[in-house]
Amino acid sequence: MRRRMQNGSAWVVGMCIAALPLIASAADTSLSDAWDAEGFDCRVLDGQSSPETAAQWFERSLWAKHCYTLQASAVRISSDGVRTLALSHDIQDGIEREVARFLDGPQMVYERRGRIGRAGWTEPDKDVPASPSVTMDHVREHYRLTLGEEERIAGRKSVRLDIEPLDSMRYGHRLWLDYATALPLKQMLVRHDGRVLETFQLTGLERPTLYDGRIQLDELRTSPETDWEPGWLPNGYAPQPIAMTRDHDDDGIRHRLFSDGLSTLSVFVEPLEAGTPSLSPGMHRLGISYAAVRHIDVDDQPRQVMAMGELPPRVLLQVVEQIEWRSDDDSNDTVD
Repeated sequence: MRRRMQNGSAWVVGMCIAALPLIASAADTSLSDAWDAEGFDCRVLDGQSSPETAAQWFERSLWAKHCYTLQASAVRISSDGVRTLALSHDIQDGIEREVARFLDGPQMVYERRGRIGRAGWTEPDKDVPASPSVTMDHVREHYRLTLGEEERIAGRKSVRLDIEPLDSMRYGHRLWLDYATALPLKQMLVRHDGRVLETFQLTGLERPTLYDGRIQLDELRTSPETDWEPGWLPNGYAPQPIAMTRDHDDDGIRHRLFSDGLSTLSVFVEPLEAGTPSLSPGMHRLGISYAAVRHIDVDDQPRQVMAMGELPPRVLLQVVEQIEWRSDDDSNDTVD
């Protein structure tokens, strides 16, 4: 089974902490200055001195994930068991192509072709910067970043980052970044009580080569018209510009994506029709993620609302319980 991924900031399935999805960090202004309307110039990463702080290392990694071509092997350990993967990241004419192939269990291939994501929807007379250039300060508002000891991962010297949430609305992260390239070699997702929910680790990294040119930025996108919006989101989760697939438009499915710079939250709303498959209301476990599902009637039309992501279940439930609907007179009402 082959699945295509939407444009985004990840270079490895389950590895990148999106990127996503705010101003550039002052730690290394040359990185912030390297992007323009034509894209991000990867050559500025060549010859830079090693970062000194956790924030500098994290910001460097955001750009590095776009700028290196590589082949890698990896292992993913979670409540679902152990899965091994083959990974690749290529760049041609400033367009990224990344592929993740699961080598055991059901045969699955994930593929993404795209550009560096934007930090938001386009607005009149306002440029929308590249997502990595605005992520750092956003992350620092909701997480505490500290440097750990150097370790050896996949045969390479790495530096460890501990990323602790400042509230109970999100999970913590531990990152091990390659000392030479700042590419992520290992990531852990950590619950508030210290329990590790998932470990994703490269077991081999071959030929990481810095791209000699610019990575293109994603196109500017206008915010889609919907008859609903989240009435509540955890602090720090900002809307991310994504393209809807034609299939979703045809099926009446509407998707909104939000990110706090490290984790993402997806909200789906779709019509419920007799005979079409649907999830039962309540919580559903999807690997290390959860999905909160609610069925409601809006203007005599049954709909399914689903919030999913690597967030505490109670947060997802609160999101689906507070969706607001726009009536014909443009007033917002929360459907109970």
